[in-house]
Amino acid sequence: MFKHLNRKRQKGQSTLEYAILIIIIIGALLSIQVYIKRGVQGRLKSATDDIGTQFSPGNTNVVKRMITSSRSADTFQDGVQRSELLEAETTLDIMNSDVMNIQQEYWGG
Repeated sequence: MFKHLNRKRQKGQSTLEYAILIIIIIGALLSIQVYIKRGVQGRLKSATDDIGTQFSPGNTNVVKRMITSSRSADTFQDGVQRSELLEAETTLDIMNSDVMNIQQEYWGG
């Protein structure tokens, strides 16, 4: 009979040891949670800084101008129309973007 009680005591003791181990692991994870969160946020900020400047859809004014020019000669002779490109086509893109009301903009935080 004592052998049977010893086995139950050992089972209970090992269960208690596992419970204490799990509590210690959870406590350690909770205590370093702030440091993990700061590390993830720092990495996210670094990644967004690598992308470029911030964009505000409600307060950004974008002006884009595209200028395309080329020289060509068109001839019509004996019912046949002929086009000849004299110079290569050039395209110039000009884009300006400004954030308006930047003092009133809310970036979170």
